Amino acid sequence: MQTQIPAIPTEIHTERLLLRMPRSGDGKAVNAAIRASINELKPWLQFAQTLPTPEETEINLMEAHLDFLKKESLRYLIFQQETGEFIGTTGFHDIEWDMPKMEIGYWIATKWSGSGFMAEAVAALSDVALNGFGCKRLEIRCDAENVKSRAIPEKLGFKLEGTLHNDELSVDGKRLTDTCIYAKFD
Repeated sequence: MQTQIPAIPTEIHTERLLLRMPRSGDGKAVNAAIRASINELKPWLQFAQTLPTPEETEINLMEAHLDFLKKESLRYLIFQQETGEFIGTTGFHDIEWDMPKMEIGYWIATKWSGSGFMAEAVAALSDVALNGFGCKRLEIRCDAENVKSRAIPEKLGFKLEGTLHNDELSVDGKRLTDTCIYAKFD
């Protein structure tokens, strides 16, 4: 049986933010944010183990654009509506359209940490997933030690379903880490 995939918004507007799929030319702004935030991103994200070049970031974003068009992974870049300034990324991955269920991931530039922007973006994505896509399960997974990342699902009413102990190798490959699994479901 062919799964009916819902219409995917290429842009989502919130009170203060614009979330949109990556476009050609976005690499420069995203790369600058990665470079400015590398110390905060490095403990948690594989891509931040080495500084990418602007060209590598542009290639990564074009690959994300293609994945978006194929509806395999839906990355959204986050911009402040008022100024147009790049803030971070969020999106859906590990998508299973036949159920449907998916996971939300995110990172924010250090400059905007603590602004409430990421909670606003993830709340908007949660609404799209649960009400627009009809998701039966929506997850956020994060390192148990990443207190800032854990604050997002906790603020938005996701249920902590459990902690998987010794679940992952740390991004630097030096130790085992625990993973918290938060979920909302229909």
